[in-house]
Order: sequence, then structure tokens, then C-alpha cells
Amino acid sequence: MTIDDSNSGGLATYSTITYTVAEAIATITLNRAHARNGFTLTMADELGAALTAADRDDEVRVILLTAAGDYFCVGMDFAEPSIGDITDPEWDEPSTRVVRPITNSDKPVIVAFQGPAVGVGVSMTLAADFRLASDRARFGFVFARRGLFPEGGSTWFLPQLVGLAKAKEWMLTGRLIAVEEALSAGLITSVHSPDELLPAAYALARDLAVNIAPTSAALIRRALVAMTAHGDPEAAFALDRKSIPHASTSPDLAEGISSFLEKRPPRFTGVARTDLPELAEWLRS
Repeated sequence: MTIDDSNSGGLATYSTITYTVAEAIATITLNRAHARNGFTLTMADELGAALTAADRDDEVRVILLTAAGDYFCVGMDFAEPSIGDITDPEWDEPSTRVVRPITNSDKPVIVAFQGPAVGVGVSMTLAADFRLASDRARFGFVFARRGLFPEGGSTWFLPQLVGLAKAKEWMLTGRLIAVEEALSAGLITSVHSPDELLPAAYALARDLAVNIAPTSAALIRRALVAMTAHGDPEAAFALDRKSIPHASTSPDLAEGISSFLEKRPPRFTGVARTDLPELAEWLRS
């Protein structure tokens, strides 16, 4: 089932997730606690639609992805449709339907793992900017143990996060990964008690929403991914020749300097969707 909420401000009716906006933060919650938030084709489409709606909503500055219940997501729910019609020329792999809008989002994305995340449950989050976890969380790239292949671009994202050797170990063994190991390897940003997880995630989200210029956040998160494709900094130098002159005339630059000198919170008015050129063009080498 494909959800089109492009004209609804993200307020479409969802069956596998919930979507709310408050304090410039869009909260997307996996909502199949009865099935340990098992991933389905419907969930893939609804997550993709909600992420796209949040990115298009100029009132949203940060996206927070979390889940209901004791588990974040135990992977594919094999009792439900999970692949779709692969003969359709428009078909896209379900996890990619989530990862691509995270990758291309102009808004920072935070994930809060309150419990275990396995298979697609963790691979679909690798494009996010921050991954906070409860000390009850566990992770597993279990594809080889199920006769499956990694999805959602995870063979690209995981080595970027934890290095090639660790990515090979985790994916080839398919073993469960304790939260302490995930933190040490760089998969996780921070670990919290279950009661402190969401408060910590929202504190980070509010800090980003209030103190970070939306246009700066958009360019930074997308440029960092794009530049990993290049073997030297020339592509970054080329981007700087475009971005720095643009920033020099931005009201947000004047506001950022004034708020710093005046020791007050900034009041950034820039909107990434309308106040930046098409970033795909800027980032194209």
C-alpha cells in the first residue's frame, strides 16, 4: 500500500506508524508493538511517506524516529507481505523506500532505539545522523543466517560508520551485537537508561531545532555523504566555491554572528527548501 500525503502536511492516516509534530520536531513512531514492530511493505511505504512529509514541512526542523513497545524492530515480518510486485517497473526494494528519503532529507534525523533492532530494523536507520540507544538495545545484521542479502544500501553505509573490517565481521557472522560494542564501534551515538532515552533524544532534537540554522544542517548532512564518493578533497573545494558565497549573503549568517555576540539564542529564518539552490546540482561532481 502506497501512502500519498504530499498535500496533508504529514497528517495522513497511517496503520503501522504514528506521526506527530511539536516544537519543530516530527516524531515518527513504529507502531506494531504486538508484532515487535516487524517490518512490512505497508510500513516501508508509510515510513517513506512520513519522512517525505516531514522533509517538505517547513515548520519541521528535526525528525525523530522511534518505536512503541519493548522492541525497536525485529526485522521483516514474514507473516505479512514484505517485498511487493518485483515485476513493476517502478518497484523499489522496501528498505530503500525508507533509507533514500532519510539520505536525501534536508532535516537532521535522530533514531532512538528503546530495544532490539535486527536486520532491516537496524539497516534502515544507518543513513540517520544520530542513533541513541537504551541499554536494553541489541543489534544484528542477521541476513546471512536467514539466507537473505543486506538491503537499504547497508553494504555502503555500515562500513562508513564502523569501518570495513567490523562491517564484514558483523554481516558475515550475523551475530547479535551488544549495545556497548555498538557504541564503541561507532554505530551508536550514546547509550541511556530506558527512562532517559527519549528525554535525551528530544533534548538533542530541541538543541538542533533551536540553535542550528536549517540551511546549514541541510548542506552539511548531505555534503558529508556525497563527499565520501571522492578520493580527494577537490569535490569539496568545488562545493565550497558555491556554498560560501551563498552563505555570505544569507540573513542567517548575520543572525548567527549577532546572537553569538549578544549571547542570546539565534532566531534563524532560513528555510532549506526555499533558501538553498537544488542541492543535488551543487553536490554533483
